[in-house]
Amino acid sequence: MEGQDVVISMVGGIVAGDQQVFIDAAIAAGVKRFFPSEFGPYSRDPKFSALNHAVLPAKAATVDYLRSKESEISWSSLVTGAFFDWAMKVGFFGFDLSCKTVTLIDGGTSVFTATNLSTIGKALIAMLDHADETENQYVFVSSFNVSQKDILDVVEKVDGQKWTVKNIVSEEVIAEGRRRLAAGDFAGIIDLTRGGAFGKEALGDSRPYGLWGDKLELPKEDIEQAVKDVL
Repeated sequence: MEGQDVVISMVGGIVAGDQQVFIDAAIAAGVKRFFPSEFGPYSRDPKFSALNHAVLPAKAATVDYLRSKESEISWSSLVTGAFFDWAMKVGFFGFDLSCKTVTLIDGGTSVFTATNLSTIGKALIAMLDHADETENQYVFVSSFNVSQKDILDVVEKVDGQKWTVKNIVSEEVIAEGRRRLAAGDFAGIIDLTRGGAFGKEALGDSRPYGLWGDKLELPKEDIEQAVKDVL
């Protein structure tokens, strides 16, 4: 890390709570700004943190540690919600592209925040361009604030045909996540995240915290084009 002004931590999942060693190393090397691995839902949302207790509290604790070191290093934490293009491709949003089916959670009407991977990269650069404004701050960005049904409408428009719709309740999704975690399968956090964000609790909406898109001069995005790119 010596000679670097900025360190961006992208460690995921189970090691999200082990970032202190990187922070200490960055401080020792004279790094000026540390970006902890936040990327996803807001880790300080009390309801979401209680639900996804394996990851979100650890991310919040990382920022608490950074706050205790502000005399030695500054920090910025980027909250992106779901990764839109990635989530569409891998089925995280419930869309099976090969079978043209979608599984809606609690009817698919809860709005959540999602950001394209390229926009996350642009946001990181913009945060450095606005270093003073983003110093020691949580920064919230989004490409889209949509529901599963909103996405389905766009998908069917772009694809030119109706997709098969399945339905499931968030209680089942969350119960499956807890079962998997209890069995040692850390991938259970995916179910917990999906159940909390897309279900009736609607824990994935970052808008109440204030979005930084305009302040960071991020480009406006077209969800129809984003879906076309995925399909």
